[in-house]
Amino acid sequence: MHESTPARAPSVTPSDPSPDDRRIDWLGNIPFLSVHAGCLLVLWTGISPTAAAIGLVTLFTRMFGLTGGYHRYFCHRAFKTSRVFQFVLAWLGAAAAQKGPLWWAGHHRSHHRHSDTEDDVHPPGVYGFFWAHIGWVMCPANLRTKMELMPDFASYAELAWLDRNHHVAPVTLAIGLFGLGAWLESTAPALGVTGLQLLAVAFFLSTTVLYHVTFAVNSIGHTVGKRRFETRDASRNGFLLALVTGGEGWHNNHHRYPASERQGFYWWEIDPTHYVVVLLNTLGIVWDVRGPSAEVLAEGRRPKRAAMTS
Repeated sequence: MHESTPARAPSVTPSDPSPDDRRIDWLGNIPFLSVHAGCLLVLWTGISPTAAAIGLVTLFTRMFGLTGGYHRYFCHRAFKTSRVFQFVLAWLGAAAAQKGPLWWAGHHRSHHRHSDTEDDVHPPGVYGFFWAHIGWVMCPANLRTKMELMPDFASYAELAWLDRNHHVAPVTLAIGLFGLGAWLESTAPALGVTGLQLLAVAFFLSTTVLYHVTFAVNSIGHTVGKRRFETRDASRNGFLLALVTGGEGWHNNHHRYPASERQGFYWWEIDPTHYVVVLLNTLGIVWDVRGPSAEVLAEGRRPKRAAMTS
């Protein structure tokens, strides 16, 4: 496999509203809020074992699209892959209904440049926990894709298309799940699955859970936990956060060495996303996987008083 070399990225002039404009556009976020409201359907449909199993598949598959794809690949280029699998990662991430890969990665790169300052897109220590967790997503000031921060991926036509049409992936998933449920209802009624039930459980509920575990990295990951490394930001490591986010909870590790694909730096730090990347690397689907430097690993083992300042 070979990486595809894109054409030169088009120049884009930033046109963000004032960073002081942190108003929330409730009407403009009706689709986002409707996904949350859709979870209430489970009170009527119930949750069958089959629906729960399919819901977990949609949850964990799309979680990897975000953690392994949007974050570790598109944001930090922590490994390499083919153009085809690059788009697969982008599609899986987009199916999580968290906008397109260029939008997501551009805002995250901006976060690393300005972490926990007034210029950060979601600093809990500056604008509060609610803003860091969900308010920033609902603010018109953050709607624009920061193309100027994504020159390495902006020229891939398929990624640019997906970024502009990010709704296509989750809508396709929702329709597909409803159709699958209707088919199972007619062909295997003993399973107790209906189209509406699968839509409620495997799309609305799964997507909402995925929203908030992702957002928790920005809010909880900068307010609760331990700091192994004395970085310039407020990032923290959290075992429970790592468990529910596929390894993203080792956030202080990540801010100390963002280039590392592995965020659980030591064997006892559980990092499911890393384990999947190792498997993909073994299969030859990804390669040149980057890990933490020996110096950083040694630094992390020192008593905290002797830790280097990042």
